[in-house]
Amino acid sequence: MSRLTNDYPYAFTDFFGSGTPCVFKTGPKWPIAVGPESQKIVRAARPIYKHPIAPTWLKTAWTIVARLDSLQVNWNTVNPLAYANAGEAALICDFVITIGVQPGSLAYAAAVAAANAIDEILQNAGFPEIQVAFIESVYRRHVSGGKLMSFNPMFDSEGIPALRKHFTPTLSLSIAPIKSPHFEGTGGLFVRLNTEEGDNRIALLTCAHVAHPPPLFENKVYTRKNDSQLREDIILLGTASYDKAVTAIMKFIGDQTIAISTWEATLRRLPEPKEDEPRGITSKRKELTDLIDAANNQIEEANQLHTDVTKHFTTTASRVLGFVLHCAKIEVGEDHFMYDWSLIQMDEEKIEWKDFKGNKLFVGGNKTAVDWVNYMFPQAHDRRNFHTPEDLLLQLEDYVREEEFRNPQNLDIHNVRTLLAVKNGPSTGTTFGRVNGLESITRHYPEHGISQDALEFIVCGYDTLTGKNDKFSDGGDSSCIVAGRDGRIIAQITGGGGPTDETDKTYVTPFYALQKAIKKMYPNSYLIPAVV
Repeated sequence: MSRLTNDYPYAFTDFFGSGTPCVFKTGPKWPIAVGPESQKIVRAARPIYKHPIAPTWLKTAWTIVARLDSLQVNWNTVNPLAYANAGEAALICDFVITIGVQPGSLAYAAAVAAANAIDEILQNAGFPEIQVAFIESVYRRHVSGGKLMSFNPMFDSEGIPALRKHFTPTLSLSIAPIKSPHFEGTGGLFVRLNTEEGDNRIALLTCAHVAHPPPLFENKVYTRKNDSQLREDIILLGTASYDKAVTAIMKFIGDQTIAISTWEATLRRLPEPKEDEPRGITSKRKELTDLIDAANNQIEEANQLHTDVTKHFTTTASRVLGFVLHCAKIEVGEDHFMYDWSLIQMDEEKIEWKDFKGNKLFVGGNKTAVDWVNYMFPQAHDRRNFHTPEDLLLQLEDYVREEEFRNPQNLDIHNVRTLLAVKNGPSTGTTFGRVNGLESITRHYPEHGISQDALEFIVCGYDTLTGKNDKFSDGGDSSCIVAGRDGRIIAQITGGGGPTDETDKTYVTPFYALQKAIKKMYPNSYLIPAVV
């Protein structure tokens, strides 16, 4: 800790809660707690919209990148963000450019010199009030038998849908190459490959670095053009995800067993039933009996699920769901966005089509219908087209256009206009977030032979009035689709940034750009329409 605080006392308070140390920040000192509670104010990143710099932001950002390179700063991200104390509406800083550098690579004096150089750029651009912070952060990509099961949450007991979903073709899917099942990612969206009658092929959208993990594959275009080519099979649930899913079932059974024991002990302490007993005792007895009956039903369903899983999904071969049809080269496009995508052609015989949910994103599991309303429709006067997804399955259709990234229409928990987002991923489940209105610049270092600068948007975590600031994604959530509350597609997750082993920023490629690349390769492809 003293390595940074000896020169910059606020190294661990500026961005407290994210685990991201600050080497140096310009501008006024941000508020900190004093006394025994010092370092306890959690910071929350907030998106920026309609700032006067917006028309010239990209020109300014690329100028900053060039200056950093001339100063030989080992940077990886340039992020335009606002910051608040988590849980509070008021901002402590309405614009700070956070520049991620490899941990230990930038000395304090060099950070001050670089910050002064960037200040000069901002002053020349007419924005001297914008702050600059050098933070130690790592940008990285998120890698971590019979038919697949059906998914009908309405018919399952409470808690079972979240356990069952892992073994179904319900978005988002945890997937991995069969030859390297420890490299895991996500299948985020179903695409019909052709409009021609009789061509029923369906593909699952994922990231290229998930289908072809860079340590094992050369970064180049691959397309399986005919059946004579060797298949590159993709499985549902890699090694870690499968173990985690099975363990979750067993833990659920154990938790319910403990709960039953507790309720039964309380029930035994109640007096024997009498006709004239107080109503409160009768109500309590019924409450406990109902809880015990429900838990026993849940244990029975979970045991059956565990039996089905161990019978039909134990081997990787039994979890094959399709093969790599096309894997794009991971590269920056002419529009400077990062393109990192692949299509997995689904094996038709693996899906129970009469129960197939198509492009319905499960937004339940670790979140409830109440959470959906509180996060996505928190303002009573902002409930035009208000709805809670049936069975917490959000129908995905259409996509958010570029102009709405800049001019969002949703109101968040602080009554601030923002582009609200939701995703479901194997690592972090269902999470809610806010999409930034200005692009970040990320640098992909030569590890695995990929070294490019790209534009990407950030999805910020969604801090609440309680001050909690959950991260939006983590390793293994690559390729998750980020959607709006109305089901329109916002973006695809490509990576994350933060401390060496954590993620506090999620980077995405906007779908308005990505869909053009897919259409260029498969001009007749389209999103699978709503499934009743």
